[in-house]
Amino acid sequence: MTSLSRAQARRIALAAQGFTDRPHSRPTLRTLTRTVERTGVLQVDSVNVLQRAHYMPLYARMGPYDVDLLRRASSGGEQRRLVEYWAHVQALMPVELWPFMQHRMASYRAGRGKWFQAIPDLEREIRAVITERGASTSRQVAEVLSREAHRSKDHWGWNWSDERKVLDHMFTCGEVAIAGRNQQFEVVYDLPERVLPSAVLAAPEPSPIEAAVELVRRAARSHGVATASCLADYYRMRVQPARAAAADASDAGLASAQEAIHVLVDSGELLPVAVEGWKRPAYLHAGAKLPRKVSARTVLSPFDPLVWERERTERLFDFSYRIEIYVPAAKRVHGYYVLPFLLGDRIVARVDLKADRAARRLLVKAAHAEPGAPTETAAELAVELRRLAGWLALDEVVVEPRGDLAPGLGAEVLLT
Repeated sequence: MTSLSRAQARRIALAAQGFTDRPHSRPTLRTLTRTVERTGVLQVDSVNVLQRAHYMPLYARMGPYDVDLLRRASSGGEQRRLVEYWAHVQALMPVELWPFMQHRMASYRAGRGKWFQAIPDLEREIRAVITERGASTSRQVAEVLSREAHRSKDHWGWNWSDERKVLDHMFTCGEVAIAGRNQQFEVVYDLPERVLPSAVLAAPEPSPIEAAVELVRRAARSHGVATASCLADYYRMRVQPARAAAADASDAGLASAQEAIHVLVDSGELLPVAVEGWKRPAYLHAGAKLPRKVSARTVLSPFDPLVWERERTERLFDFSYRIEIYVPAAKRVHGYYVLPFLLGDRIVARVDLKADRAARRLLVKAAHAEPGAPTETAAELAVELRRLAGWLALDEVVVEPRGDLAPGLGAEVLLT
């Protein structure tokens, strides 16, 4: 069995994620498509203290780019390249993955809860509104139905109307698709045939094991090297087959990641390997590259595929990472919206960033260096923050005096 050092595994992972791709001074749709081939999906999240989550992984790999490229890629019917679905979590994924999600959609359909079954007429009414009206938000659907927006207190932090709950369930079942989002970031729903290319909808439905193999194949390509649990997490699959006694309706018709791994190992697409410091067996994608050097310099969103699986991040980078958005302010260690700073093939610092759009300033609320960070960390981070500010149309970088890296970073920012 092949053995890899932690440094080799780290460089393989960075190459697989696109951090060694040749940069372009002017990224195009082709550049974006290539980048999404590396990341597989772009997680969608509503937090906008700096920039929406799905824009950031593209920036980290492509550099400053016109965000309208992503809008064009995720709209346009027959020309659409990306569509939202529950792929990792809520995420933009390539449209060609839609058929491979059919069994997942069927499992959601089979797992309808008692609440949903109690209001079957509402689903029929909603479908009729969208069929006639076209792309609509849940609020617009409710207005057409002239229903009082009944809201439940059972869902902390969401408090959705009945229309939104039904639409969200219809979305997970594939009965409606997400056409886009409006300026308030509300989901806009439409019929799948008006959202997705006709060739995608006409594609044959893969078998459960074929779907699982394709998802694990893509996860392995995006990871380069990974454990079974990491491969399963990428598209939120079960690691092991569900036991018949424990399986419920939502497990019906789904194959596990481990079943898919066996297929890919047998075909030679995955190679069992041992990685220094990893307690679990790992798998190397046969097409993975091991670069001699990685020359990255970028900040990473908390929802970047490189770091979203926190245990893997710690194994690869010796970097313990926790997002503290939901932690009370007084108990936060590093800040509210903290981004790791990747320099070369290491994560060397973390910064709590906020875009003050009214004053056109990029605020560095805190800056902390990692143990063993190189002496050039502050200077390199200052250059990166200037680049990020330019992309966000912010004129100034302001470093607040919190964190051990803040004094040096503040001085370097004044020099850039």
